[in-house]
Amino acid sequence: MPALFLGHGSPMNVLENNRYTQTWRRLGEQLPRPQAILAISAHWYTRGTRVTAMVQPPTVHDFHGFPRALHETVYPAPGSPRLARRISELLAPQTPVVLDDDWGLDHGSWSLLLAMYPQADIPVVQLSIDGTLPVSGHLELGRKLAVLRDEGVLIVASGNVVHNLQLASWSEPLRVYPWAQAFNDFVKDNLRWRGAAGQHPLANYLLAEGGALACPTPEHFLPLLYTLGAWEGTEPVTLPVEGIEMGSLSMLSVQVGG
Repeated sequence: MPALFLGHGSPMNVLENNRYTQTWRRLGEQLPRPQAILAISAHWYTRGTRVTAMVQPPTVHDFHGFPRALHETVYPAPGSPRLARRISELLAPQTPVVLDDDWGLDHGSWSLLLAMYPQADIPVVQLSIDGTLPVSGHLELGRKLAVLRDEGVLIVASGNVVHNLQLASWSEPLRVYPWAQAFNDFVKDNLRWRGAAGQHPLANYLLAEGGALACPTPEHFLPLLYTLGAWEGTEPVTLPVEGIEMGSLSMLSVQVGG
């Protein structure tokens, strides 16, 4: 299976038809059908690593102030306790994993999967992002999880490589800040870098031009590293869609493998 990082942007994409949602639908139609999906969302940021392990994960509406139709949207995909246990085994013993029965699928996951697989008939588990790990640690976890691709599991990580809503130009949706473009280009230029996790330019992203402004907090950037960690080093790395919205929100998406 391939591995994906998708820029998810606003929850309003669920209710809209635009080039991003069209790309997500096309991916669902064109990619090999997975046996299960491992979702990694910017919106489950925890101390320690957790994975949803329930038979039926709830749809988490982790946002406020959006239209009622968005709050009423559900994504009733089944879970997979078996896959959750498999993930725990792959990351042990260095990374203890808590099998979680409280979270579910948040909008960083279900907003994308609803477009990709609207029938909600593929089992999904969601992995949290451990905020206590060094940045390179997320790349290393991705490398350990890469074997799942050979077991029919589609890895779908989501966030935004440029995510600064405080500086967003709400009145000028087509505006692009130079620092945002510079950092977005830095990410693109280093997607195919190979070497030790701690030396990866993207594991040291805050040193890059625009890094601190592009990622004032880390949670939307880190999911990318799981996808890149799952890269075996020679297969193609492509960009299904890209764009910068409101000056400071990158919708860059990355696909590893075909």
